Amino acid sequence: MKAIKDTGNNLVAALDKSDSVGVIDSYFPEASFFTEMERFDRHLEKLKRQGTKIDYMVVCSPNHLHDAHIRFALRHGMDVICEK
Repeated sequence: MKAIKDTGNNLVAALDKSDSVGVIDSYFPEASFFTEMERFDRHLEKLKRQGTKIDYMVVCSPNHLHDAHIRFALRHGMDVICEK
């Protein structure tokens, strides 16, 4: 998150099954936060309908989920940065 902020970019939405709102809020208080993939997906669809383009999705999930999360981002028209 520090790297995103330090490079002048913005975190629009985050998904984590652990509630990390306090940490995210310290960098990006306007970011939407989700603990459920379905709600995250719905939010991204809403942003898309509003004309908000999200350039990148960063995947930092367990290895066995990387493929599904990368494909999810690509279907939403985002480039992907994967942790490994």
